[in-house]
Formats: sequence, structure tokens, C-alpha cells
Amino acid sequence: MASISQRIESLPMTKMTWTILLVIGVGWMFDAMDQGMVSGVIASIGTDWDLTAYEKGWLTSSGIIGMIIGAALSGNIADRWGRRKVIVVTLLIYSAGSALSGLSTEYWMLIVFRFVTGFGLGGELPIASAMVTEMSPARYRGRNVVLLESFWAWGWIAAQLVAYLFIPVFGWRAAFFVGAVPALFAAVLRQAVPESPRYLEITGRHEEANEIVSRMERQAGVASKDDGPEEDKTVKVGWAESLKKLWSRRNLRSTVVLWVIWFGINFGYYGFVLWTPSLLMEEGFSMVRSFEFVLIMCFAQLPGYFSAAYLVEKVGRKPTMIVYFMGTALASWLFGHASSEMEILATGCLLYFFALGAWGCVYSYTPEVYPTDIRASGSGWASAFGRVGALIAQIVVPAVYSMYTGDERFTMVFIVLTVCFVAVALTVAAIGRETKGAELEDVS
Repeated sequence: MASISQRIESLPMTKMTWTILLVIGVGWMFDAMDQGMVSGVIASIGTDWDLTAYEKGWLTSSGIIGMIIGAALSGNIADRWGRRKVIVVTLLIYSAGSALSGLSTEYWMLIVFRFVTGFGLGGELPIASAMVTEMSPARYRGRNVVLLESFWAWGWIAAQLVAYLFIPVFGWRAAFFVGAVPALFAAVLRQAVPESPRYLEITGRHEEANEIVSRMERQAGVASKDDGPEEDKTVKVGWAESLKKLWSRRNLRSTVVLWVIWFGINFGYYGFVLWTPSLLMEEGFSMVRSFEFVLIMCFAQLPGYFSAAYLVEKVGRKPTMIVYFMGTALASWLFGHASSEMEILATGCLLYFFALGAWGCVYSYTPEVYPTDIRASGSGWASAFGRVGALIAQIVVPAVYSMYTGDERFTMVFIVLTVCFVAVALTVAAIGRETKGAELEDVS
């Protein structure tokens, strides 16, 4: 008897699979534009409003707090109401928050609207990756999710172009307006994305699930293998029960590894990516020059993603994550010790290459370790806990920077981030498990 999951696993890539990857990827790209522009906006608004490092830290922190709450809530909602609904609604929330941020006239207003933006963004990202995971055959699943994450690079590049071309001329408000409009368009596009058949099956909606998978089978030239709904497969997990399952003996190892990975990569990544323009300006670079450097570094994300997409299917998730986290640690150390413009640019490109390749691996790995009934919840909670790391980084980075003087302050920030990335790599090596080629489970 072939279940809905088994039918999806046995398919090649179909037109529907590629369409879902592309449409969700476009939305992912616009999400990245918002995050990418924050670093440039902070540098610009700090000058316009004469903000202290503490006040600039709260501008980033408010968005991250929103991401924590959004991720924590959206996972269980997606396990109860469906992946597609959550993706569309959270994207609309994010878009509204970005537009309102551009209209802010006071510091506290911008903090509130950055929270709203973060809420939508944090709620969407883990569910979008879970959706692509559930729609992909086993032999393409890791690659597809890393390719989804690669849209982040295009969004970040677009954001740096906006920061480089728009902010110095039109001011920081223009950046938020540019970021809000495409997100609304992406929400409309996502109406064309079907619900996850795996989710439909475990919630008792077999006919809908079968219709979607049968369409995929026709596109692949494969005969339909529907044998009817599986017995005793209808599952809806409540809030408390989902948390209990995440920390059950069966899922304990996966949850511990994921929470450490997500905390570490968020702390390390947001520790440098949101602060690099400001830190470069503190080191004597002009605003335009710092934006130019970050823009060039962002192009290094693309080969990072594409190489990771190849390796996760060729050698596996676990070894690829270890290599990319250790590579990020080395690049962070070198960046912190760079003493010339060329060294800053070269080591910065290396840092972006490995860090974003690592992100692709993490997004690929996360949904695979949980069964369908708690996949969105597990991804959401891991993301939420990870954003706590990003929040702490916004406190630690300026604190470490202010504790030292001269070149030492720049170096010490990146030594702290280096230690973080090494710790994550060692955790994956010690207790992470391989998921390459594994069939996704439906019920825990």
C-alpha cells in the first residue's frame, strides 16, 4: 500500500515541485530584503536621529523579539490550520510592518513597527522551509531547501543595492517602502501554492491530498497509486502536546541538537551581519564605502549556497554542516584580524560564503528530523529559540565593542563569534544524526 508520503518520495521533480520552490523562494527573497536593509538603515538612522549604540541595538532587538514570538506561535498554528494559510498571513503581516516602519516619525514608533515586521518574518520562514521539505522527494529534498534558502542571497544583494543607491540619496524611509511593496505581490503569488499533501493526509483530508499528488504524478508521467486513506491517520496536535512530543525520549536528541544549532547560528550570524556596516563606519569607513563592501561580500553568499546544495545530497547533512560551521569560524577569526581594506573584503567574502552555506544546511536539516504532525511546531520552536541567540547578540556585540579600544575592539567581537561557531560545529559532530535519503515520518 502506497501512502501519500511514499508516493511523494518516489516521484522525480515535477512542474508543481519547481513552481512551489520558485514561488516560495520569491517570497523568501523579499523577506531577506527586509533583514538585509536593517543593517544599512541602522547606520543611517543612527546618524539622522543621533542614536547611541544602545538605542540602535533596540531597533534590531525589537524585530528579533517579534521573530521569536512569531516563530513560536506559527509552528503549532501551521500544524493545526495548514502550512499555506500561515505562510500567506505572516507575509502580509511582515509587509504591513515594513511599510509602517517607513512612516515612523519617532523612535518608539519604529521599534513597535519593527516588532510587527519581525513577527511576520519569524512566523513565515520555518513554515516555508517545512512546506518545501514536505513537497520534495527524498533524493532532492535537501538540495531543494538549500536552493530555497539561496533566494535569501538574492534578497540580501537587492537590499544592499537599495542601501547603497537609495539610502544615501533618499534616506532610510525609502528602503522600507521598497521592501514592503514586493512582499504584497509575493503574498498574491503564494495563493497558487497548494496545501501540503502530507499535512492534509494526517488531518483526515485524504481526497484533497490525493488530488494534489495525483496531479504531480500526471506531470511526472507516473500512474496514480492511490489506495485510499490510511487507517487511524487523522492527527491534530495541541500546543501542550506538541511541546511534550518535542521533548519526548523519541525526539529529545533532535530537539537538543536543533536548539543548539539554531541558537548558535543566530548569535553568530546576526552578531556580524547586522553590525558590519556600523562597525566599519566606526573603524573609519564612510557610509557609502561600508555599504559598498557589504554589497560585494553578499555576492559570496551564492557560491556558498550552491556548494552546500550539492554537498548535502552528495556527502550528507551532518558532514556538510560541520565543514561550513568550522569554515565560518575560521573566516570570522580572519575577518576580526584583517588590517587592510583588501583583507577585510577578502575575509568578509569568505565569512559570507561559509555562514550562508551553513544556513542552507540548517534549514535543510531542521524539518527532516521531526514527523509531519509536529514538523512545523518543531521547526517553529527551534527558530524561536534561535532568535533568542540573535537577540542576545545585539546586546553582546556592542557591549564587547565598547569594552575595548582601538583595533582590539573590532577583533574581540569576532573572536566571540568564532567561539560560537566552533561550539555549534562540535555539537553537530558529537550528537547530530544524518538524515540524507531518509523517508519523512508522518506521526510521532
